[in-house]
Formats: sequence, structure tokens, C-alpha cells
Amino acid sequence: MGMKTCTELKITYTTASADMAAIHDCFDSALAEVRSELGKTYPLFANSEPPIVDLCPMDSSLVLGRFAAATAEQAAEAVEAAARTKALWGTRTSWQERVRIIRKAASLIRERKFRIAAILSLEVGKSRLEALGDVEESADLLEYYARQMEEHGGFARKMDSLSPLESNTSVLRPYGVFVCVGPFNFPMALPAGMSSGALLAGNTVVFKPSQDAPWAGLCLYEAYRDAGVPAGAFQFVPGRGSVMGDVLWKHPKVDGVVFTGSKEVGMRMFRSFSSNWVKPCHLELGGKAPVVVMDSADLDAAAEGVFRSAWGFQNQKCSAASRVYVHKKVAKPFLDKLIALTRALKAGDPTRRDIVYGPLINENAFKTWQKAVDLAKKEGAILHGGNRLTDGDLAKGWFVEPTIVKAPVSSRLFQDEFFVPILAVAEVESLDQALAESNKTEYGLTAGIFSRKQDEIQRFFDEAEFGVVYANRRGGATTGAWPGCQPFTGWKGSGAGGKGGLGPYYVAQFMREQSRTVVS
Repeated sequence: MGMKTCTELKITYTTASADMAAIHDCFDSALAEVRSELGKTYPLFANSEPPIVDLCPMDSSLVLGRFAAATAEQAAEAVEAAARTKALWGTRTSWQERVRIIRKAASLIRERKFRIAAILSLEVGKSRLEALGDVEESADLLEYYARQMEEHGGFARKMDSLSPLESNTSVLRPYGVFVCVGPFNFPMALPAGMSSGALLAGNTVVFKPSQDAPWAGLCLYEAYRDAGVPAGAFQFVPGRGSVMGDVLWKHPKVDGVVFTGSKEVGMRMFRSFSSNWVKPCHLELGGKAPVVVMDSADLDAAAEGVFRSAWGFQNQKCSAASRVYVHKKVAKPFLDKLIALTRALKAGDPTRRDIVYGPLINENAFKTWQKAVDLAKKEGAILHGGNRLTDGDLAKGWFVEPTIVKAPVSSRLFQDEFFVPILAVAEVESLDQALAESNKTEYGLTAGIFSRKQDEIQRFFDEAEFGVVYANRRGGATTGAWPGCQPFTGWKGSGAGGKGGLGPYYVAQFMREQSRTVVS
């Protein structure tokens, strides 16, 4: 199959049907190429910290590559270089040229998507379709945000005048230098979205990828570089957060931060980032997504929607369903269906065609899962799972059973974000109770409901304190947002800014308004 045909094959997180044979053939070819490169060294910097040894979560003895880790001094120099380039990129490069370059980067990502997806699958343990969706979303984000610049004419707008001699214009201008910190769970899509929004707006970007996904970060850097983003405008700085993370965002020449990660780290940034004046700090900080299943629900759709949302990428998504409030009248048949689907889920190497459930990202994630299981045994009853998987090759990686727990609504299982495959289920007597329990957490990212009653759906939408809400979504009860379709906005402890990624207001957040008046 030719590369052009491979490029045209499109996969999203909710893809249900496609030319799967062609998709798998393209993936297999790319995977063989990527495997031939395992163990390479990527120097990037001279005299750096000891390298990041990038290990495969399916086999913790398998070295994917060795990536140079920036020192604190090198991180600071990356900021200085970005500051030196900001006039070139943000002022002397027209917004139309920035759009052209970012569109070229999107095209390159599409051309390389099977290769990049194979890297993601090996590096973070995504299934084939999850990895392809991640890469596809990256390209769509670049194109969607580029379109925002065009639709708004570069965000310059003619204003009213007080006299015939006066000409007034509102122009949105870049801030300068943004630090972009990416997560491991969407190591292409989230950094691509964050960085492209900043770049299109005319900012330069210093990008630190997750320590667990430096190879994916390198793929994004290469796409920008090869598309024509000037040297200095996008600085790729892999490294250890403990060594150089704070140096980046605390540097006085950094004008803004865009970050996806834990609430703890994000809030520390938010509280400390602005000192002499307020600076933009765009944050996406996790979630604790609830699903409400009412007694009128289509239980087959509800069970499948929760199944896909809870176990996709092993629940390592801020949008993943992690708690269910099911009406007591349908609790047993719903749980029977959900458990049956979960029992049939096969764990293994997600680079294989037949595997959709892979490993946890690393040992720390496994320890978190174990603590959650211990809490489940103490505060509830485990209905399925609760064991580490060690049969055969599974013993080489961080494989665990997807775990379903029935617990009282007072359990911490319904409040704490674990980011591992554990799902808490409680029975409720009414929509009133389900809404009250759903809103109790400090997080407010995604939520879903299954009901055949329109008034229940409307009330859920009106009263749920979440930025992204779904009803009757069989393809993923709380997951699967896509650029231009579902803006991804965190409320409360899940984010800052109030206008999320994937939506129509994102790029404008990377600019500040300048009012221009000319009198003739």
C-alpha cells in the first residue's frame, strides 16, 4: 500500500468502522521501521545531564532510546533563544505566513502518522487506534487553529471612530515567549494543540515533553522544523522536571505558560508565575469524570459507553470515566453487562492488532493503582479485577486488571483522581442525588449521562459543573472530544481560562489586545 493511501486513512477516538486491514498493514510496516531504530542515542545538547533512558512500558528492560536531558543552564538558554526570536516570528513574519507554515507541519504529521503512532504505541503503551487517533488529532488541531486565524483576519478589527479624522483598529498581538509543558498520555495531540495555538498567535515556544515521552516530543519538533518554523521559535527541551522544569517557567523572559498535567503542579505554577504583573497561565489539570445511568437508559449503550471510556488507554486520561452513579432500579443489569464486557478485555502488547488494553505508563502508576485497590478493599467490594497481570510476557511490563469497585458514595474512590484503571460504582435513588454527588469533587472536566428522558438530559447539562458534557454517547461516555466538535474546557480544579482547547476561542487566549488610533 502506497504512502498516499496510508496518509488518507483517518482514525479518531470513536472510529467504529474503517478499512481496518489497510490500517493494520500500514501500521505493521511503520512498526517494523521503528523497531529497527530502538536503542539509538539522541544527543540534542552538548554536556547535558545524564540521558533520559526511554523505556517501553510493555517491557521495562527494552530501551527505546537515550535522549539528552537539558541542564538548568541549557533550559535558561532555550528561553533566551526564544526571546531573541520573538520579533522575527511574531512581528516580521506575517500571520498568513505563520498559517502556511503550521499547515505544512500538519501535512507532515499526516504523512508520518503511522510512524509516529508506532512510536507512541511503544513509548506510552497506546493501542494502535488510540495512537493513530492521537496523531490524527494533532494534525487536525494545527489545521483548526490555523483556520481560526484566517476566519478572524489575523485578529485585527476595524473599530468605530469619534471623528472623520480618526481611524481606530483593535489588534490582538502575541505576548512573546510561552513555555509549553506536555503530558505523557497524549504526547502528540496535547503538545501540538498547545504549541500551535501559541505559535500561530505569534509567540515563540519552549517545549518540555513528558519525561516518559521524549521520542513523541521529538516527532513534533521535527514536524515544525521541517515545515519551516525558524530555529529559535520552537525550542525542544527534553529533561527532568526536578532539574530544569522550574527554571523554564520561572525565567523572567517567559511571558506565558501553557501546561497539561497534575492539579498540584499546575496550581503551584498558577500561584507563583505572576510576580511583577499578571501573566497568562493556561492550565488543564485533570478530572474525575462521572457517568450517570438513569433507570430509563439504554443499558447496552450505557455499559459500552462506560467500558470504552473507563478502559481506553488504561484510564490514563483526564477525561476517562472513573465513577458511575447508577439508578438502583437498573444497577444489577447494568453492572452485569459492564462486567461481562470487561471480562472479555484482553491485556497485552498494544502494538498488536488484537490488543486494545495495554500497560500502565510506569512503576509509579502501578504503585498508585495498588494503593487504589487497597482502598477499594477497605471501603468497598471489588466486583472485577484487583490483580497485577504477570502471565508470560505480561510480567515484563506494568500490566494490571481493569478494576470495578462497588462502594458507598462517601468513599474517597469517588473523590480522588488516580489516573489508573479503577472504576467506582454507587447506586443512587434519583437524578437529584446523582447530580449532587457528581458535583462534589474539586474537578470539573467531563461528565456523561445515559437517559431516554429529554428533561433529565437537559437538567444534567444545566446543573452539571463540568466543561464537557455528553448524553448517551456509546462510543465513549465521557471521552473522545475532537477539534472543532467538542471544545475541551476544564471547570473548577480542572483548568484555568474558561475557554478550552479544541474550541473556537483557543488561539485568541495567546494574544493581548492593542488599540491603535491614527489621526490624519
